[in-house]
Amino acid sequence: MTQTPGQDAHDGPSGPAGSADPDGGAPGHDDDALADRLARVEALLTAHHAATSTAPHAAPHSGGGLAEAERLLTPAWRRVTRGEPRWASAAAVLAVVAIQFTLPQRLAVHPRWLMPVVELALLVALTVSDPVRIESRSRGYRALGFALMAAIGSANVYAMLRLLRGLIRGTEGASAGTLLLTGGAIWLTNVIVFGLLYWELDRGGPGARAQGVRQVPDFLFVQMQSPDLAPPHWEPTFLDYFYLSFTNSTAFSPTDVMPVTRWAKMLMLTQSAVSLLTVVLVVARAVNIL
Repeated sequence: MTQTPGQDAHDGPSGPAGSADPDGGAPGHDDDALADRLARVEALLTAHHAATSTAPHAAPHSGGGLAEAERLLTPAWRRVTRGEPRWASAAAVLAVVAIQFTLPQRLAVHPRWLMPVVELALLVALTVSDPVRIESRSRGYRALGFALMAAIGSANVYAMLRLLRGLIRGTEGASAGTLLLTGGAIWLTNVIVFGLLYWELDRGGPGARAQGVRQVPDFLFVQMQSPDLAPPHWEPTFLDYFYLSFTNSTAFSPTDVMPVTRWAKMLMLTQSAVSLLTVVLVVARAVNIL
């Protein structure tokens, strides 16, 4: 075969074989977009195969397999799921009631039994409405929940203000150990209160989250950003919000859970300020006593 002068043996009619024009070749962006589409199709087909293999007698043209595949590809926190179990939030409220009975008489709302009884009555009403899993979204149910948090929060604010007043005046804290225990009890109650607030307000509350009503989160958890690192049915529950509240009270800033909406940022700011004030005054007074 005769070669044209100046043409390499491996060259085609329009340049080197298997290579694109260095100035006008296929852009890498198109390759990335094609790879993303192929990955999406592969994931859909894999999930579709898994769904149809678990239900082999389903109608082939009913579309149920593809719907199930799409469901498997959608994170649990963005779709309709069963409500979360009640036990964790109920245990937190019971812990608060127990803590209130350990506080000194001078820091408790009088009569001493009033706030614990109110809180227990509200907890019973909520439990009767949704005994096992929290799925209700009614206004009455949510009003009971906010009333419970208001009762716990107001009692703790009263105890905290009385404690801080005594610390500033120098009349509180005859013993460093007792002072640290009292301050720690108020601090822990504050952590539980804000954990309940985050849990009740994020995306409309636990009932709305179970129904997948809101797609935009108020708090961005790590599992939402990296779903491949979480179980397929993961979604935030009360313990996740309690962890958020605890870390915010100890670090005085967000750690691995980021506030997204303005109200979430302001609420975390308030908690950090209250926690910092309580810890600084209590520890300073305890050190001074020692």
